[in-house]
Amino acid sequence: MSSPVIFPLEGKRVWVAGHRGLVGSAISRRLESENCEMILAGREVVDLIRQDAVEKFMEREKPDAIFFAAAKVGGIMANDTQPADFIYDNLVIETNIINSAYRSGVSKLLFLGSSCIYPKQATQPIPENALLTGPLEPTNEWYAVAKIAGIKLAQAFRRQYGADFISAMPTNLYGPGDNFDLNSSHVLPALMRKAHDAKMAGADKITIWGSGSPRREFLHSDDCADACVFLMKTYSEEEHVNVGSGTDLAILDLAKLVAKVVGFKGEIVTDTSKPDGTLRKLMSGDKIKALGWTPTIGLDQGVERTYEYFLESVSMRYAS
Repeated sequence: MSSPVIFPLEGKRVWVAGHRGLVGSAISRRLESENCEMILAGREVVDLIRQDAVEKFMEREKPDAIFFAAAKVGGIMANDTQPADFIYDNLVIETNIINSAYRSGVSKLLFLGSSCIYPKQATQPIPENALLTGPLEPTNEWYAVAKIAGIKLAQAFRRQYGADFISAMPTNLYGPGDNFDLNSSHVLPALMRKAHDAKMAGADKITIWGSGSPRREFLHSDDCADACVFLMKTYSEEEHVNVGSGTDLAILDLAKLVAKVVGFKGEIVTDTSKPDGTLRKLMSGDKIKALGWTPTIGLDQGVERTYEYFLESVSMRYAS
């Protein structure tokens, strides 16, 4: 049984902060069926790093609700080589938006975090109350610390001022609108790009980072967007909510699945000189399931859809 709607979106002005990103674009698509007025503004309209720009934008647009999907994001290499950018940019964006949302009277805000907020050695599947119970994974702790600060900022405004600010923690996401740049992408789109390039070049192998043994959970961005809209409409508590698929697989098995979908028939080689990161990261979905939400897009189907998007919208950018 699904939780009752306590915050209907119909007729409301809704700002999707970060609407050009993977999650933000999916949320924008999902909101088309909610009969609300969407506010979409790129960096050319409002620079989220500048406090004065965010305050003026919020006063001018007066959103009723905010889906906070804006962030500086990247994979292991980007996090490991740009720690100052990842912690500074994300902290500043969070303080600017959350504080301005309260000051301008926004009725509800949903902050999107990341599963990297959890301790490296957390019990699997990871429950929401594992937050701050142990050390983080070193390769992305800068981003994780910033995301934890965002959760705590939303909680603090709720606790001190009664602001209806909530947080959702999605697992590893993929889908249309993903970043396929090998220098900054996450694992699934990076594997897809490598396999596609190797197939087009007639190469006989591709190399993946690490041993291939770490296990990861993946969720299609459209499922994540549906969960975010569900939480915005039905959830109003301080604790964040995990949003995942409930299943995981080894990175090597993911690489084999992606290669199959792409049509790359060569060898997959592991590079053990590169870091594995956390050995397993599967989040518990018990809380959101109890609220009445479950995902609908399986990994095989989701990877196929994502490759279709890549072929239609992205592959020509990388053609030699």
